[in-house]
Amino acid sequence: MTGEHKQTRARRIMIGLDDRGRSTIVEDGPTRTRLATEAYTLNQIWQATTVPTPVSAENTLGPKAVIPPPPNGYTFVVATFPPDSEWDYEEGWAKALADSGAGESLDSAGGIPGLHATETIDLVTIVSGEIYAITETGETLMRPGDSLVQRGTKHAWSNRGHVPCTLAAVHIAAVR
Repeated sequence: MTGEHKQTRARRIMIGLDDRGRSTIVEDGPTRTRLATEAYTLNQIWQATTVPTPVSAENTLGPKAVIPPPPNGYTFVVATFPPDSEWDYEEGWAKALADSGAGESLDSAGGIPGLHATETIDLVTIVSGEIYAITETGETLMRPGDSLVQRGTKHAWSNRGHVPCTLAAVHIAAVR
């Protein structure tokens, strides 16, 4: 079904402490910080502004889902990509990246749709579906359970299958 990826909602279960200092579930429900674009849907789970992060730190996500994490922090996301055939794969990346605060990361001169680089180290694991991780010199097909470490390099994604691909990623602020 076209647009199915836009319906993706991640459930966030958060554990904390009760008034007696015992571990307890303090939150259980859909993520509140979310963005649905033609290229992907971001469900942001957690964000921190510093590393190391105090275990009692509050979630620092704002109301708008953006790709770049805080300058000294990280963001944990669940993202779902539709099949390329469902949207304008060649031209739609600029708007999607701009909508998620990463418009300046796009390398439109590279000749590869969606090629971009952010100031992050991304730890990515495929949850369902399949997607190609693309670099300037090649690509590899990723399937459920496959993990990728992306270290601030130019990259793109391509879902050439027929079902959405969902991945979990931690975007960690990095410096060059």
